[in-house]
Amino acid sequence: MFNIPTVILALAAIMIGIEAGRQWLLSADQDFDLLLAFAFWPLRYAGTPLAAELPHGGADVWSFVTYAFLHGGWEHVIFNLAWLVAFGSALARRFDTFSFLAFFVACAVGGAALHLALHADDLRPVVGASAAVSGLTAGALMFIFQRGGPLGGGHRSDPAAYRVPRMTLAELAANRQVRLYFAVWFILNTVFGLWGDALTGGGGIAWEAHVGGFVTGLLAFPLMDPLRRRG
Repeated sequence: MFNIPTVILALAAIMIGIEAGRQWLLSADQDFDLLLAFAFWPLRYAGTPLAAELPHGGADVWSFVTYAFLHGGWEHVIFNLAWLVAFGSALARRFDTFSFLAFFVACAVGGAALHLALHADDLRPVVGASAAVSGLTAGALMFIFQRGGPLGGGHRSDPAAYRVPRMTLAELAANRQVRLYFAVWFILNTVFGLWGDALTGGGGIAWEAHVGGFVTGLLAFPLMDPLRRRG
């Protein structure tokens, strides 16, 4: 735990604190009001009479990000934090704090945007850091399996291991370890997409947001990476 980057610990503390406050301090009505204002509701942008009942103004903008700090229970929080620590830590060691947070926000926005594009009038809110964490994972994959990287052989953990040149998309596709991870990730999201309601007791899993965050991470990482590739 002492080796986890400070920004990761801060995000984890915020998410745990929010969930604790919702569970133990807020009434059911207060919690619903919180969701109305800060969860991502595709319906908010539908322009229908029902959509007018949702808060607008700033909520139209900030909910593209704030939904990532709300969760559907402690299991949801713990799952996302485990992936945040596992893959976000690698990015946090490569980026400065501001750049890392900007990348996190970009992936959250990308996830919400794809979900909105595919579910423009959905009545159900989207909550959870999964889209942002999927984007962090995509970014980490671009260098952690690189030769000399933390998982590129030898399991290095010194600072230089997190500053190896990133892979190109073609190099990612050619890397066996990355292909294996892609396969597992794709299978999991397919399962969630087809049987998510059964697995969550009807709560549903916004797998489209996961895909949006992941693709955003792949596209944004080369633009935001503080290290230039060696030509």
